[in-house]
Amino acid sequence: MRIAIGADHAGYELKEELKQLIAGSGHSVLDLGTDSDAERVDYPDFAAAVGRAVIQGRADRGIVVCGSGAGAAIAANKLDGIRCAQAGDTYTAHQAVEHDDVNVLALAARVTGAAVAEEIVQAYLGAQFVPKERYVRRLNKVLELERNRS
Repeated sequence: MRIAIGADHAGYELKEELKQLIAGSGHSVLDLGTDSDAERVDYPDFAAAVGRAVIQGRADRGIVVCGSGAGAAIAANKLDGIRCAQAGDTYTAHQAVEHDDVNVLALAARVTGAAVAEEIVQAYLGAQFVPKERYVRRLNKVLELERNRS
């Protein structure tokens, strides 16, 4: 798979570690920044870049990292076609893909340690959407909400 990854300054260090894990697992990595933790940058810029890479087909899935994971998830979910879930555990990471067809994962660099984050990413990357009737029905309802955002 092609994985787009981006982070703000708070998530930079974890992003760098995850890039190695992703590549080492046989996936290609599209690093969309930031390139340092030296100056503060805004998480919506990197969440948007990752989301757009997924929407445009330059990546199959994305990962966004900020301090809490919440801001990056909120920003990514503003893009039509993105279903981003914040995960702090492996169950949520794989279940969000299997049941909800999540295509972007948000991580909390200031909350989740590197070893746990690596396990979360492995669970996310190893999961596939399960097209059971109830999951498809629910996904279609989510897509309808996206089409009628009012």
